[in-house]
Amino acid sequence: MSKKISIGVIMDPINTINIKKDSTFAMMLEAQHRGHKLYYMLQSDMFVRSGVVYAKMYAISVFDDLDKWYELDDEIEYPLHQLSAILMRKDPPFDMEYIYSTYLLELAELKGCLIINKPASIRSANEKLFTAWFPECSPETLVTRDMDRIKAFQEELKHIVVKPLDGMGGAMIFQIREGDTNKNVILEAITKNGTQTVMAQRFLPEYKAGDKRILLINGKPFPHGLARIPAAGEGRGNLAAGASYKGVDLTEREYEICRIVGPSLKKMGLMFVGLDVIGDYLTEINVTSPTCIRELDTIYSANIAGLLMDEIELTLKTKEKTQ
Repeated sequence: MSKKISIGVIMDPINTINIKKDSTFAMMLEAQHRGHKLYYMLQSDMFVRSGVVYAKMYAISVFDDLDKWYELDDEIEYPLHQLSAILMRKDPPFDMEYIYSTYLLELAELKGCLIINKPASIRSANEKLFTAWFPECSPETLVTRDMDRIKAFQEELKHIVVKPLDGMGGAMIFQIREGDTNKNVILEAITKNGTQTVMAQRFLPEYKAGDKRILLINGKPFPHGLARIPAAGEGRGNLAAGASYKGVDLTEREYEICRIVGPSLKKMGLMFVGLDVIGDYLTEINVTSPTCIRELDTIYSANIAGLLMDEIELTLKTKEKTQ
């Protein structure tokens, strides 16, 4: 794309990131490499006045250097819709402040700004519950706040996993086995005594071989996944919980899952998504700030952020032609 574009990036404080693992940073490096102008902002920097969304932001330069990885220009206030595109890359928690941010971004979107991922679709696609839209890809699943119903589900399947719908990084994920004397305590805690809806799924022993992250760019999968292998004595395959990782080729079943899920993601404007797959089953659809770009890039000498930037540029070019 010959025309240079302006890209806003909403993220966690850039001084706190680990650039060796940060996917947002990889996206910023690629955008800068193509000559696009980058603007950095925090979620709290956005505000609305008279129906227009503004943000306090900084033009930013980034460097793949562990000692100095960014440099900010002077602070400015700027209408978000005057940017070409915005990457919404704020990590969860997906709380009411996050939802308010999607409303503000939707206002900017209505005025012509491309938001990645689409704000309304981020709200609609709960990262755990959204798998229920694709039951042919998922293990046996129950979503409820009824503890007795979960107990009956466990008695049927013998070994299950229960998790909150708003968790991340493996937090608050519990296994319940046949004869588990802590079953009631776990269910009381995770459902807050029957007042909070949770997810229960059949336990997948294949997790020991790796909880695989698959990246989809505008509905199309990168052909390799990152298998996150639980640490010794650990039941979770999350990097945040100490898992190791290795690159693996996608299997035919994983390509099938991508063929089923991908078109819906593209239609919803979810341009960059991370699927979590254990064995032959889809367990989560990550739409807020999926990671693993830098790890996969290193293993396969790839440029996944480049694939994403290609799609952003193509979308903007198509949009320009239709206006």
